[in-house]
Amino acid sequence: MSENLARVHLRITGRVQGVFFRASAQREAERRAVTGWVRNRPDGSVEIVAEGERARLDEFISWCRQGPPGARVDGVTVEWETFRGEFRSFRVER
Repeated sequence: MSENLARVHLRITGRVQGVFFRASAQREAERRAVTGWVRNRPDGSVEIVAEGERARLDEFISWCRQGPPGARVDGVTVEWETFRGEFRSFRVER
């Protein structure tokens, strides 16, 4: 396994539901060959678990700090974890 593979757990707060954040995150992840999932949380935040090359994850996190047009991101909590290789794609969870 490559040393540059990583896993990250994100929690994004702000106006991030009802603004196509999940669909946009899926598109951005796929552009960067990042796998994992995104879902809305009951508290109004968005949660993401993503795996891939560290540099591509850094790019993806940078995108998450802005979000799609219409979103207002107030904060992004980033927790780095050990790469597990458990995902084949990036999906939106309902």
